[in-house]
Amino acid sequence: MTDDIYQAAIKELARAAHGAGRINAPSASARLDNPLCGDRVTLDLAIEDGLIRAVGHETRGCLLCRAAASLLARAAPGLAPARLLAAQAGIAALLQGDGDVPLPWPELAIFTPARAHRSRHGCVLLAFRAAAAALASLDNPISG
Repeated sequence: MTDDIYQAAIKELARAAHGAGRINAPSASARLDNPLCGDRVTLDLAIEDGLIRAVGHETRGCLLCRAAASLLARAAPGLAPARLLAAQAGIAALLQGDGDVPLPWPELAIFTPARAHRSRHGCVLLAFRAAAAALASLDNPISG
């Protein structure tokens, strides 16, 4: 893996834009802004039978923000909401340099070069924070 913050894998994820667009009648939604850079994510989750069935998002932001939203939308379907929250904790720990927290999704490691750029942590985390906010808005407790 290269130390380049904008490595090819990041560029490809952003370009692929997995989950781009809103979901009709989502189970939960949240919109978050990063006031430091102007990134904005509106994230929708479709949850059925206790599992995330689909993720949709409108992301206006930098390459890192778009790549993180794309990765989240690609990896989360089929997972229990608790596993999505574990991914958020894992990426936050990765960015803070806490090597003791395992990454629940190995592909999150592509964001390792952003660790050295503290001002970019919020960009990587924004979609994950929006997903957590959407889950928190649900009436039912998160399980799994």
